[in-house]
Amino acid sequence: MNGASRPYDPRNPDLRGFHDSIPAFVDGGDTPRAYLERCLETIEAREPEVKAFVVTNIEGAREAADRSSDRYRRNRPLSAVDGMPVCIKDLYETVDMPTQMNSPVYEGWQSIRDAAHVYALRKGGAGIVGKTVTTEFGQATPGPTRNPFDPARTPGGSSSGTAAAVGAGMVPAGSGSQVRGSIQRPAGYCGNYALKPTFGALNRGGGHSMSPSQSVLGVHAGSLEDCWRTAFHISATVGGDPGQPGLFGRPELEQAVRPRRLARLETRAWPDTEDETREVFERFVSDVAGKGVEIVTRRDDERLDALETALLTIPGFMFDIFAYEMRWPTWGYRDMEGGLLSAAVLERLTRGEEISPEDYRHRLAMREALRGAFAALEGAYDGYLTLSAIGPPPVGMAVGDPVYGDVSSCLGAPAWNLPLLADRGLPMGIQLLGHPHEDYDLALRGSWLVESFLAG
Repeated sequence: MNGASRPYDPRNPDLRGFHDSIPAFVDGGDTPRAYLERCLETIEAREPEVKAFVVTNIEGAREAADRSSDRYRRNRPLSAVDGMPVCIKDLYETVDMPTQMNSPVYEGWQSIRDAAHVYALRKGGAGIVGKTVTTEFGQATPGPTRNPFDPARTPGGSSSGTAAAVGAGMVPAGSGSQVRGSIQRPAGYCGNYALKPTFGALNRGGGHSMSPSQSVLGVHAGSLEDCWRTAFHISATVGGDPGQPGLFGRPELEQAVRPRRLARLETRAWPDTEDETREVFERFVSDVAGKGVEIVTRRDDERLDALETALLTIPGFMFDIFAYEMRWPTWGYRDMEGGLLSAAVLERLTRGEEISPEDYRHRLAMREALRGAFAALEGAYDGYLTLSAIGPPPVGMAVGDPVYGDVSSCLGAPAWNLPLLADRGLPMGIQLLGHPHEDYDLALRGSWLVESFLAG
């Protein structure tokens, strides 16, 4: 597999599926160990250029694959993820590998436990291949990872390593997280399927986020089915965040469902979206309408127009909420000797120190008002279509603008990235958003879009 050798084609990507291999595991035509070795061959070939991993545990993954192969021989697989090689974003703790968060503060730091979702994956028989590159604390200085379709370009951030590993076909699935657009944007740049779930639907325990009131754990994968089954297994095993009900739906995706009515969202990102990307998106929306789906815009529905206007308020609250919430533990990091924090983190901390509790409460009220405008539309649409990025991945180390991801993040709403488009020979993702706890229903509608645009 070498996606960098030719222009990206969403109909023929270099993604690696897992669940379509399970029948061969069952009948003995293949084994999880052989499947893992194919993944490792791809890692060996592509990792020197892509640089997706911080650290690996190949022997541990092989041992897990051997145990899984034995279970399949005895027709006793543990779960839907038994034998699946996965990677873990390096914001989440692993008992057998360090968790360093791309910061010298945590260089070489080793936890004594697995994060909740890592525990769930291991308990289900998955093999943890390694930890993937992230930005500094998931928000600042980028790591060395490159885009698998053009190594001169960024894979996005902060789930850069996971998105690149999945996009390069190194593994079929991995974990990511999002505060603004850190699942959706890199998934769009690297051609992944990805679920940014309803807020709190996947347990973040053992993770390190500086913006806990908005961050979510999510999944990147090589297929929609792999993405859903992995996410559902995590939620069914360790639940959602405390006080949250987890993912609703079934363990496997049922038959695809054609949406009846979809809203087309411009969001505040539209004015900054590149002209060529606008044209790609407009053609896609027109094609969806041509397949019998009603497309509604803000010019057709006053409530949708009110939502679009409310989305413009995001900069008025979002950055202050982040800055206030990061004061701890960043105060402690700043007090350490050696100047271990980047200028970007220190600048955000200074902003947070200027925000009073009353300011913070006001910003939270603004976010709730936005969510109220969104809730007024519940039941009116089968989903909301928008882009994952304002254009193709930028050249260089800058991770790109996360502005399209702000929508689902600030709303606490689920969003799927669907790798349906190409833009100037590079991946361009479509986001399908919905209301809280519609993750599964959105997956079925997203499945229809995938079958309609990528089949054949």
